[in-house]
Amino acid sequence: MVLAENSRGSLIPSFLYAPPSPRSLAAEGMLGTGPAAATPFPVSMAVAGKRRSFMVPSPSERGRKIEMYSPAFYAAGAAGGSLSCGLTHMALTPLDLVKCNMQIDPSKYKNITSGFGVLLKEQGVRGFFRGWVPTLLGYSAQGACKYGFYEFFKKYYSDIAGPEYALKYKTLIYLAGSASAEVIADVALCPFEAVKVRVQTQPGFARGLSDGLPKFVKSEGTLGLYKGIVPLWGRQIPYTMMKFASYETTVELIYKHAIPRPKDQCSTSLQLGVSSVGGYIAGVFCATVSHPADNLVSFLNNAKGATVGDAVKKLGLWGLFTRGLPLRIVMIGTLTAAQWVIYDAFKVSVGLPTTGGVAPAAAPAELAKA
Repeated sequence: MVLAENSRGSLIPSFLYAPPSPRSLAAEGMLGTGPAAATPFPVSMAVAGKRRSFMVPSPSERGRKIEMYSPAFYAAGAAGGSLSCGLTHMALTPLDLVKCNMQIDPSKYKNITSGFGVLLKEQGVRGFFRGWVPTLLGYSAQGACKYGFYEFFKKYYSDIAGPEYALKYKTLIYLAGSASAEVIADVALCPFEAVKVRVQTQPGFARGLSDGLPKFVKSEGTLGLYKGIVPLWGRQIPYTMMKFASYETTVELIYKHAIPRPKDQCSTSLQLGVSSVGGYIAGVFCATVSHPADNLVSFLNNAKGATVGDAVKKLGLWGLFTRGLPLRIVMIGTLTAAQWVIYDAFKVSVGLPTTGGVAPAAAPAELAKA
């Protein structure tokens, strides 16, 4: 079972990130698939070759390498996630501000256009970026945990499942890994989110994080910063599961059916274009699945002492699912596409391939028993 042992070193993530290596080319030659099939390659070299750490050369600096699943790899994932989430959420602060106010006071903020008009009239242009500091810091912390731990848990659950089942049930690996990562990420986000919503929906409460955080703690207590954690999990965990699983699946389908050549032969700009398209499609699904919980989070963080029952009673079930949804679809679609482009561009810059790809064909049973 030497081949199976060699496969365990990388498991499912190896085909998601790895360009062709001598080992993968050898496997293609044995299976009669891919470009390696045209070049003779001894089976014994693929089966009995020495185990080596899997390294990925940077597209821009061929001499620089980052070992897959090393501390540097997970640190790169965390750094890229921090940049992708923090910067994109901060840039969309005006849309988020209108969305939150539409959820809290629909009689005043009737739609997107009137919402922007009311804010401009009452608070001026500067008012559109109210709450940008807690947004930047909160989502940077969340992004670091979300992407860094996703890479970790995806590898961890793949190891538990083993090569055969990790490949067979790869979508479940994506779902479990992203859900586990988001549980941790939301603990980092929740205090910032609570202050952000209060600053954005209660004019005069505070100018930003520096004065808003002490006021919030004085009013609600330290634990009050986490009173929205359960609804936040209810919003973010389904959102993130959909975000990663639908993205990985969409990218695989694009490379499999829409692009006539292997991923490793595509230019970096084309690969980042795939990341953008896959990210936007994933964002539409994310927004729809997580929107009811998003309404709950906004309601609970705005009203002191409010409960989930109060939110349902005031908003109604239909309002809970639909209020502010069109704007959130536009916002989250754009946001998710930008996040994946930034994340993958960062990975390329530090010597890692973009995320996603076509899964290899399973090895024949008799070969695995060699």
